[in-house]
Amino acid sequence: MTADWTAGMLDDLDLDYARELARATGGAILFAFPLLMTMEMWWLGFYADPARLALFVGLGMLLLIGLSRRVGFSTHSRWFDDICDALSAYGVGVVVASLLLALFNVLQPSMPLDEWIGKIAIQSVPAGMGAILARAQFAAATDGEEKNAPPPSYGGELFLMIAGAVFVAFNVAPTDEIEQIAQLMTPWHGILLALLSMGLLHLLVYALGFAGQEEWPADQGFVRLFVRFSLAGYGLALIVSLYILWTFGRVDDTGSAEIAMMTVVLGFPSALGAATARLIV
Repeated sequence: MTADWTAGMLDDLDLDYARELARATGGAILFAFPLLMTMEMWWLGFYADPARLALFVGLGMLLLIGLSRRVGFSTHSRWFDDICDALSAYGVGVVVASLLLALFNVLQPSMPLDEWIGKIAIQSVPAGMGAILARAQFAAATDGEEKNAPPPSYGGELFLMIAGAVFVAFNVAPTDEIEQIAQLMTPWHGILLALLSMGLLHLLVYALGFAGQEEWPADQGFVRLFVRFSLAGYGLALIVSLYILWTFGRVDDTGSAEIAMMTVVLGFPSALGAATARLIV
């Protein structure tokens, strides 16, 4: 009797985990397909500096572990389970990226192995993030249990904004339009865009009534809240933007004024990503 009950419990756990992995695969496809179908991303996997690419994958794994702490595939709260969830999400990202790139004939047998690795590696992190976020977006409310994660601390809130900024910026940064827009804009345009980015980040999280909107803390006034979260979040979005531009080689042999303008331009979608992450995770 006990053996049958234990076997039944294991079967249920396996079924639940398989269902979560299926959701993760759907999330990886849905969130990553714009990048998988972007020519600039194919070339990045070919000419990106291997050291920068390896650093990006390493930092991406840390992001996945942190996200799995909030919305992993299992309801456990141990760090070991979070690491396993992150590895599962990354594995799903690798499989999805490999299969779709092969289906699009972007990966061909005649290509050298390092080109295969580069093209898959640069796509696997955003695909893995999509796999993790699939739990937050696609898990039915009637599933009956939520992940046993502690309420996010101030540092946890900032981390979620970093993750959102990375994901959205990564979808835009490979395109030539970032550089073209930066060249078209004057410094006054850059200042106005920065103010708009900060304002939208604050409005999306606190003022417009979206599902998942943060409650306004009763013990904090507008100025303190704006500085601690919205201004800090925008600062992090700019740092993320500069880092991704560096990863893609966009700042190499480029003047400081142009780098600053490109960072502000990419900071606009990064800020929207930071706000969105706080709404949905």
